[in-house]
Amino acid sequence: MAIPETRTAVEWLVSVAPDPEACRWEWERNPLGVALLPAGRRWDVLIVPGELGQATLDVLNLLLTRPGPVLADFGDSRLGFFVPPGTASRWIGTGVRGAGRGTWIVVPYPGRATGGVRWLVLPDGQGTLTDPALLELAMHEAAARVVAEEGRKP
Repeated sequence: MAIPETRTAVEWLVSVAPDPEACRWEWERNPLGVALLPAGRRWDVLIVPGELGQATLDVLNLLLTRPGPVLADFGDSRLGFFVPPGTASRWIGTGVRGAGRGTWIVVPYPGRATGGVRWLVLPDGQGTLTDPALLELAMHEAAARVVAEEGRKP
């Protein structure tokens, strides 16, 4: 039985699928527990290198009660921050990739372990996304922290 938070997260995610039932079927049948969903409808995803992404999430967690959804790929080499639609096409930043309209992302079923990509912050089902301006500020702070940490290593 799905918990209510997971159910609302699932409904929010599949609402962008061209065929929501096919998406649910894919989550159930795919041995990796993932489905492809189109970005650019309810959200875009900004993909950040792992070390900077984790440091950015740490900063966001200090600033917000709850940031928007965040995905991590296998080995946490990249993190994906869910932001408002249209952000990816306007984002200018070295090393940050954007997934917006016309792109698809691999999305695991909320709350289940998968063979690769996983949720660091689950969708709340209400459409909470990370504000791009706040994300940019958090990335600047995180980059400064990463550089300072590297300077302390022997």
